[in-house]
Amino acid sequence: MTPKALSLRTQGRFSDSHELSELVYSASNLLVLLNDGILRKELRRKLPVSLSQQKLLTWLSVLECVEVFMEMGAAKVWGEVGRWLVIALIQLAKAVLRMFLLIWFKAGIQTSPPIVPLDRETRAQPLDADHKPGSQEPSYVGKRSNRVVRTLQSSPSLHARHWGAPQQWEIRQKQQQEELSTPPTSLGLQETIAESLYIARPLLHLLSLGFWGQRSWTPWLLSGVVDMTSLSLLSNRKSLTRREQLELRRRTILLLYYLLRSPFYDRFSEAKILFLLQLLADHIPGVGLVARPLMDYLPSWQKIYFYSWG
Repeated sequence: MTPKALSLRTQGRFSDSHELSELVYSASNLLVLLNDGILRKELRRKLPVSLSQQKLLTWLSVLECVEVFMEMGAAKVWGEVGRWLVIALIQLAKAVLRMFLLIWFKAGIQTSPPIVPLDRETRAQPLDADHKPGSQEPSYVGKRSNRVVRTLQSSPSLHARHWGAPQQWEIRQKQQQEELSTPPTSLGLQETIAESLYIARPLLHLLSLGFWGQRSWTPWLLSGVVDMTSLSLLSNRKSLTRREQLELRRRTILLLYYLLRSPFYDRFSEAKILFLLQLLADHIPGVGLVARPLMDYLPSWQKIYFYSWG
């Protein structure tokens, strides 16, 4: 069972366990981040950035790992005032780190997560001493099926063995290595403004919340306009790397979150979404196992700022 699944099960079984479930999830993400750092050091596969930039990326990753738990913990200990203070401080720290990466280190489009987790199937596999990258593996090609089968003599030791076709494993490793080692796309003035808007959007939203209140449409509209403007200014995606294109695609999909953000959610989406989930749970066998817990969890999820707005 994954830590995320464990946290959701914990949240569903106990009445006051949101903080505990989020602690489990945050701790698991921090352990993955720490473990990836240890593996990179042992495998001598450092991030293709300077040490100072790597530290900023690490701190940004840590903040993203613990932000939800810190919000929930602050609300539990200090109430709503403490919760919003912690939210503002975290968003301010993230914005400062991202602006340093954008302006000082020319890091280009900020991706999420800031540090790509290691693919343990391809990166954490030490190469066998007798098998060097680029070497040809003896193999047998079936006459009828044309299937390529590795011979027993060329099989690597058990700890370094993979189950893909010969040569396919190294090709995949090479592609992923090239993707990570590719420098970020140099941004022009328009693209820099677009990325700056994306970085500043959480702070603008918080400021508008403080000025107009949580029930006003102005923060929701302002945030949406900033997101749409940022994406429209980054419309020329042909020169971007594959990872940057995936990030822009992720941001475009996340625009759907505006359907789950107040006040739109409170006035329009909530009743329709809950009705649809109830309809599916009542009329489609097996769907209720997922739909009913989701119906119970959705109101709690929507109230957490870093879930819906982070």
